[in-house]
Amino acid sequence: MIKKTIRIATRKSPLALWQANHVRELLTTQWPDIRIDLLPLVTSGDKFLKDKLLEIGGKGLFVKELEEALLDQRADIAVHSTKDVPAVFPDGLSLPVICKRDNPLDALVSEHFSSLDELPQQAIVGTSSLRRQSQILAYRPDLCIKPLRGNIHTRLEKLKSGEYQAIVLAASGLERMGLGHLITQHLSDTIMLPACGQGALSIECRTDDLETKNLIAGLNDSTSSLCVGIERQVNARLGGNCHVPIAIYCSVTPSVELHLRAKIGTLDGSSFIHDNRTGKIDQAHQLAEQCSQSLLDQGAAELLDSIPK
Repeated sequence: MIKKTIRIATRKSPLALWQANHVRELLTTQWPDIRIDLLPLVTSGDKFLKDKLLEIGGKGLFVKELEEALLDQRADIAVHSTKDVPAVFPDGLSLPVICKRDNPLDALVSEHFSSLDELPQQAIVGTSSLRRQSQILAYRPDLCIKPLRGNIHTRLEKLKSGEYQAIVLAASGLERMGLGHLITQHLSDTIMLPACGQGALSIECRTDDLETKNLIAGLNDSTSSLCVGIERQVNARLGGNCHVPIAIYCSVTPSVELHLRAKIGTLDGSSFIHDNRTGKIDQAHQLAEQCSQSLLDQGAAELLDSIPK
């Protein structure tokens, strides 16, 4: 007998609630007879909005309470922005579903300037992502990076108040919230390579809950799952998290091959190590391993260890 209710653990931010409701709608379409409830939770990351993420434990704080709700069976699934999901899961949990990936790019939002190129010398740009900081400064070393926290609307209000000349956000978040018209410039992946998993929603559940895994399986997108899985494999091998300016992005080429790019930079954007390779889809695991090893051979471990914690 199929279970009658699925409980979705989610953060309480407007974007997180949109994402959870989006998954609920997708599940309802597939399983109209099943009741789907939301369990909104405040995470540790939400409680410390005035602090830098790296000072309070990193991105894992945005999923910790959701994972606890899964483990104590208050919830059946948790919906995440995949870029917030740590490489290692608690025992008993897994990530069986990666939904079809939306826009993976970063977006510049500005009240008065149309692009990074048009920003004046010493303009203040808001972001708390070390990956974004590093790549912005590599492109425009004269700019001033100022930390920016809070949900999307809070960040936009800070921009509007004149605290920043521009801010950088994930394009997918703005588009999901119906705010895509505010995007001043989609930052190409040659200017700013995306974060591991950026633009993809994922669903976490208990590993042994086979019934729930069966119910959510139809939401998995095979191409997105493959590409994000490769990115997460590289990220895990390098120990990447929000403490380090690491960018990893995998896509499928027109010739149906995998194109994997990764880069790690210094905080001031003055130095990077790169890897860029293409391989066949059935060689995905080897491609990720080769990329990881190349970065390690170029000094990735030493570079990552040098980033102030």
